[in-house]
Formats: sequence, C-alpha cells, structure tokens
Amino acid sequence: QVQLVESGGGSVQPGGSLRLSCAASGFAFSNYFMSWARQAPGKGLEWVAGITGDGVIPSYADSVRRRFTIFRDNAKNTLYLQMNSLKPEDTAVYYCVRDGRLLEGPRGQGTEVTVSS
Repeated sequence: QVQLVESGGGSVQPGGSLRLSCAASGFAFSNYFMSWARQAPGKGLEWVAGITGDGVIPSYADSVRRRFTIFRDNAKNTLYLQMNSLKPEDTAVYYCVRDGRLLEGPRGQGTEVTVSS
C-alpha cells in the first residue's frame, strides 16, 4: 500500500533553515506529481510546493517562492523540501502528498515545524 513518511521537522529561529524529507513506498514514485502541504494551528491544509514526476518542473505558492525549494531523488523514492529564511508564519505541520494542488491524494503523518525566537 502507499506509504509516505515525513521527517526533518523541528524548532528553528526566524531566518533559519530546515530540510524535510519524505520517503515513499508502495507505488511507482517517479510516475507521480508530488506536493508538500502544510497546516498551521487552527487553519486548513495549504498547498506549498509541487514537482513533476521527472523532477524537472517545480511550482510554489507565492508565500514560499524564493525561500523554499522542492526536489526529489527518484532513485531513492524520496521527496525533499529545503526551507530557508524561515518565518514564524511558516510554523505548521508539513505533509508530503501524492497529488497536485487539490491535495486529494494520500499523504503522510506529517512533520512539525516551529519557527520562533
């Protein structure tokens, strides 16, 4: 069955960096567009970034463009999100999703990111 396991979250000060990873299994990873989404406390699920199956074409929400980078290693069935210049408003649980912006596909259990001084 489809499994998505996120890791790499933690606490960081504003301006800091984190790299999230998502290990995928149970499906042909390279065939699927993959996304990162996040849910801040008290808010709905928000699409953050996505990338085509071949890893060539990334896309980003305006709120994270030029600060976050999504990439993937299809040989390792792993999706990544490099987050730089983190802001307190980036605080959320981050999810790996097998889907595009609609976020209707399977997702992992999430990894928590807290940005605070």
